[in-house]
Amino acid sequence: MHPKFLSINDYTYLLPEDRIAKHPFAKRDESKLLIYENENIEADIYSNLTNYLPTDSLLIFNNTKVIEARLLFKKKSGATIELFCLEPDERYKDITTAMLQTGKVLWNCLIGGVKKWKEEFLLKEVLINNTTIHISAKVIEKKTDCFLIEFNWHDTKMNFAELLHHAGSIPLPPYLKRDAEESDKKNYQTIYADNDGSVAAPTAGLHFTKELLNKISAKNIATDFVTLHVGAGTFKPVKAALMKDHEMHAEFIDVSITSIEKIIAHSNKTIVAVGTTSLRTIESLYWMGVKISQWSIANSHLPSKIDDIIIHQWDPYHLPQNISVKQSLHSLINWMKENKFNRLRTKTQIIIAPGYDLKIAKGLITNFHQPQSTLLLLVAAIVGEDWRKIYDYALKNNFRFLSFGDGSLLWKHSTNQA
Repeated sequence: MHPKFLSINDYTYLLPEDRIAKHPFAKRDESKLLIYENENIEADIYSNLTNYLPTDSLLIFNNTKVIEARLLFKKKSGATIELFCLEPDERYKDITTAMLQTGKVLWNCLIGGVKKWKEEFLLKEVLINNTTIHISAKVIEKKTDCFLIEFNWHDTKMNFAELLHHAGSIPLPPYLKRDAEESDKKNYQTIYADNDGSVAAPTAGLHFTKELLNKISAKNIATDFVTLHVGAGTFKPVKAALMKDHEMHAEFIDVSITSIEKIIAHSNKTIVAVGTTSLRTIESLYWMGVKISQWSIANSHLPSKIDDIIIHQWDPYHLPQNISVKQSLHSLINWMKENKFNRLRTKTQIIIAPGYDLKIAKGLITNFHQPQSTLLLLVAAIVGEDWRKIYDYALKNNFRFLSFGDGSLLWKHSTNQA
């Protein structure tokens, strides 16, 4: 069956409220780890992860950094209006460029309490490094599901990332049903977070400590980093009866040529994605290479625009399936070099669901996801119908669920082919 015709109602389970972890373990790598391989399940903890990974394998992490995306503006009347920064306006070529804007920036936002916003501007004062910074916000355009907001601040030496860091707060997932605490600035961030841009953490990475990374290195397991900036769409519920009527959110990715070369070097070994975002990124790289390969066959020249290789939701299900990983990724690298790109900065809207066959990764490290979510579909794409057995086991054995919960190492089901 084509995944367009999947019903999300077939991917549900009962998740009691008390199984949702509201806070992380004090020591991250003591979280429980479920291991699924060849239809078998066993349990351990993350600090023993290397016992289940082959020597010479490659772990790929997402090094995005969660931004303080919630900005609260207090009106003179005492009413509070919240601006939730989703993603930059399309006039910026990528999130990094937008984050480095000084004095002024345009951002797509959700507005909490929009009916209370009667003035042209919202104003906010923030004390930063003993200097009072004045921030103003103005609605430029009402869009289908958000507002385009213009932010202004008078300190032209301060970029937007720095401004958010001081003036905003961490946007915890809504299902945690609690306000952000000071400790969340550290707890809701991986220890290797580097590139500002996400409004949600790549939570599989929250289990990794310096000690665990040292163990990984000591076993001669390679590591590398890609960037996918997680958008609020990751929490978007599937309301459509069939998946063909659900639109996946597009997210910014940033990958270096050296990372792609490393994937090629390990393509005959074992590549494991740490988190669904890392998986969606590296699988998207394969399909970008396929697009370029197909383009070169059909045309006398390669595509010149980055938009030409964006991966849209259903692309992987109608593009050719017979191109090898090496051939695809070499095509991608050659295209990048021809266009003088050291880094690939673009978007992906890929949906990985039952019917999808992993091209690059052989395994996934991930948390336990919400019922009726696209992330649960992704898990089912890897392990098939055994996702039910895995989640039943986790519920019966007191695993903690969702962002601050425990996790799993899932190896690709041998009979799960597209």
